[in-house]
Amino acid sequence: MTFAAIPRKTTVALLLLALPATSALAQSNLTGCAAKKDDIQQQIDYAKAHNNSYRIAGLEKALSEVSANCTDASLRADREADVRKKEQKVAEREQELSEAKATGRTDKIQKKQEKLDDAKEELADAKTELNK
Repeated sequence: MTFAAIPRKTTVALLLLALPATSALAQSNLTGCAAKKDDIQQQIDYAKAHNNSYRIAGLEKALSEVSANCTDASLRADREADVRKKEQKVAEREQELSEAKATGRTDKIQKKQEKLDDAKEELADAKTELNK
């Protein structure tokens, strides 16, 4: 299939999906509040491209709040607190898994393992955010 054979709507949709990725690559050196503002602005641009006026209004409010209140120090403190919270959740899930293993019930063990895996994934995401 050649590019010319792809329907116009599909081509436009694919290009719109690629724009945030290319913009993110170009702006990857941004950190802290600047990165947060840039992310919100990208979402505003996407919402404008799709005529989503409710989303635009909410995002513009969020952007003004970030512009008025965000400091890199406060953002880092919030992210560090989130990491600590996620670490505590992982510890709790590990304890629950240990207790489930003591019962020997495989159904409970599997369920607790899944919850632990989810908590570890959330912690990894929080640590990634911390380093932005």
